[in-house]
Amino acid sequence: MERKVKKIKVRLLQTEEKKLPITTPFIKLDAALKFSDIAQTGGHAKILVEDGKIRVNGEVCTSRGKKLAPGDTFEYKNLRYTVMTADEDQ
Repeated sequence: MERKVKKIKVRLLQTEEKKLPITTPFIKLDAALKFSDIAQTGGHAKILVEDGKIRVNGEVCTSRGKKLAPGDTFEYKNLRYTVMTADEDQ
């Protein structure tokens, strides 16, 4: 009996790196998702976080109130944002 081999094409998505400048010592994850236009509303941000679709510093985060400080990263799909102070962005 002959086996059929299926060939599949895999397309790797390149992660897009972006910066999120803040003027405060930290920003909460749900606010960061709104400011970065990943979430349209606070409710949308809550759903994304609770569903485990957001990674903070490389790990899944399910706490929408997580405080992000300059140097922290958060990811959704192929977008990665790095939080930085506003003066670092210049």
